[in-house]
Amino acid sequence: MEKILYGLFFVLICWGSPVYGMKLTDYVNPFIGTGAVTGSLSGNNYPGATVPFGMVQLSPDTRVAPDWAQASGYDYNDNTIIGFSHTRLSGTGASDFIDILLMPTVNNRMTEAAEPKEFHNGYQSFFSHQEESARPGYYQVFLKDYKIKAELSATVHVGMHRYTYPFGQEQHVILDLDHSANKASWSRKIINAQIRLVDNYTIEGYRIITGWAKLRKIYFRMELSKPVTTCTLVDGDRRYENMPVINGTCLKAVFDFGKAGKEPLLVKVALSPVSVENARENMRKETLNKSFDDVVAEADNAWEHELGKIYVKGSRLKKEIFYTALYHTMVQPNTMSDVNGEYMAADYSVRTLKNDEKHYSTFSLWDTFRAAHPLYTLMHPRRVTDFVNSMIRQYDYYGYLPVWQLWGQDNYCMIGNHSIPVIADAVLKGIPGIDVNKAYEAVYNSSCISHPNSPFDIWEKYGYMPENLQTQSVSITLEQSYDDWCVARLARKLGKSKDYRRFERRSEFYKNLYDFETNFFRPKNDTGDWIEPFDPYKYGANGGYPFTEGNAWQYYWYVPHQIKILIELTGGDKAFISKLDEFFTTEHINRELNDNASGFIGQYAHGNEPSHHVAYLYNYAGAPWKTQKYVACILDSLYNNTSAGYAGNDDCGEMSAWYVFSAMGFYPVNPVGGIYVIGTPGVDGSVMTLENGNKFEIKVLRKALHDIYIQSVTLNGRKYDKTYITHEDILSGGMLEFKMGPEPSDWGKESPLEI
Repeated sequence: MEKILYGLFFVLICWGSPVYGMKLTDYVNPFIGTGAVTGSLSGNNYPGATVPFGMVQLSPDTRVAPDWAQASGYDYNDNTIIGFSHTRLSGTGASDFIDILLMPTVNNRMTEAAEPKEFHNGYQSFFSHQEESARPGYYQVFLKDYKIKAELSATVHVGMHRYTYPFGQEQHVILDLDHSANKASWSRKIINAQIRLVDNYTIEGYRIITGWAKLRKIYFRMELSKPVTTCTLVDGDRRYENMPVINGTCLKAVFDFGKAGKEPLLVKVALSPVSVENARENMRKETLNKSFDDVVAEADNAWEHELGKIYVKGSRLKKEIFYTALYHTMVQPNTMSDVNGEYMAADYSVRTLKNDEKHYSTFSLWDTFRAAHPLYTLMHPRRVTDFVNSMIRQYDYYGYLPVWQLWGQDNYCMIGNHSIPVIADAVLKGIPGIDVNKAYEAVYNSSCISHPNSPFDIWEKYGYMPENLQTQSVSITLEQSYDDWCVARLARKLGKSKDYRRFERRSEFYKNLYDFETNFFRPKNDTGDWIEPFDPYKYGANGGYPFTEGNAWQYYWYVPHQIKILIELTGGDKAFISKLDEFFTTEHINRELNDNASGFIGQYAHGNEPSHHVAYLYNYAGAPWKTQKYVACILDSLYNNTSAGYAGNDDCGEMSAWYVFSAMGFYPVNPVGGIYVIGTPGVDGSVMTLENGNKFEIKVLRKALHDIYIQSVTLNGRKYDKTYITHEDILSGGMLEFKMGPEPSDWGKESPLEI
């Protein structure tokens, strides 16, 4: 009995029980990754209020026109707040959304914001981080210039504001429908907008804006706890006093509420991509008779539930980094359907979902197919059903699956079509609720119907992408080969042998760009000649160069479906290990950096996704201890709990998903391979609670922090020498136990990964 009680006590203390320990939401620090030191990259994250996978992301904007370096609208290094807008991207390298901005003021009815050098000409306010705080579903800040305490919370479709004004001062709220990301980016332009006073407590309207996402329609309903006494509506240089409605392309408004008493002003803003009527219904369904504190509590509970799917053991610092990373994986994709099931389809028509389905958007697939979507498949299989079906709805209109989609529209900003591995993985792993035949049709046609950066007639004619016919040719050849491998796996499962042979052949096209003289993948033209000069250290961006956001060194390793063949091309295990060693130790010389080159260990660039799987490749050549060495180095040196906590853009949670997997001790090198390659656990243990009711526990036995090397492993009590675990191992539940030490061991050396 004494042993049982001790064991229960150990579990409660070590795993952070909500009863006996801190709530998991207490470990989340939304300021991680919100701003780096000058000259380096952070995560481009934001600290504001949202709920898991919600439409509304209500957060402060610290720039008049947020741009690439403030893609989420917020930079921790700034000291002014322009206002609070309701949508944004999380961790991306490009800025968009930033819709429907509100700013509370006192004795200031200006309708333009200004940068700090012209500070006294605008409605913005100074703030300090000492008077700012955030946790999942809640944000607050003290606006110094107005002495206003601003608090934010959110439901899926509704942003909640609570403004506490200084007693006796004139209360104003600025509504700015012209504020957005930098208008120069993506030729951003507002097509039309409207502000309409329904009554003294209610404002409705919309704006239609084009930018990175084309022709976005955002409808809103605003409900106030105090009546508007007077208002000014503005369209550019024209001002109108106490008019009920205004239309235009540069709309602002100032709402006055008289002198402040003891009660704060509550503002609820519901969004819809479909209609004002739907915004009203979203408001009614999600916030009727709920106070601000009710919404805060519900948001906290929603996050606690989702975070509670993984419990980890470790120091306060480790838990803070881990749970913030896990939090960031669930900020996007975003819900794009309203509570009545309606959504704006890719052809701008309004469609209605069946039953309890949800429609999602913001699919940063070039990034997230690598680790974020495999994590969703493990931890959120029901949402994966909706993610996949949402992608297939785009296929129904476009004829091919999403490449990089936001607000229901594709912007084609990246290469490959990595909806394919996401959908193939979901079907192969038996995620329910997906029409398998429809999914295969979408995957097949998306691999045959040419679309931007995917000219399949060229692909099949040459067996590679010639650089003079398709720029970013080497990267596309490597990534498309992998996508074709995924199609082949799905075709084989469904008994489509002819298709299987076709795509299996295409999956090896990457070999046609391997140069045995330089030992790199390099570009050819359409006559089959190597393109000169060739510099493996030179970087490309997103066009005009053979490599995408990387160089030949970083793309050398992108053959996740056929690592053993890559080892053979390299010259065998010893040559492969030697080249990996050179990769991790060669200084990043002679490079033309772009914004995605950061987080270096030699040529390894953790700040961008093409490098993310490379540390795990030593396992395939019989040197697992080197995987353990470099994974531990990345975990400890390239993540921290400051505003500069990421080595590069978080990219809708992909950088965070790498940490979540790797800290637990494994990573999906091939996202559709059905296995997870073992690295080294960065936390002291974890328990995953799966949707089927099973639990998969990872126990870590180590005496000191520097015990990063695996000495032995057991799976469910039995000796385990494989350097990977399978998806079925995890779903079946059980315990994986690591015994760690300070020096490399022989564990796994005789079991090089063959899959």
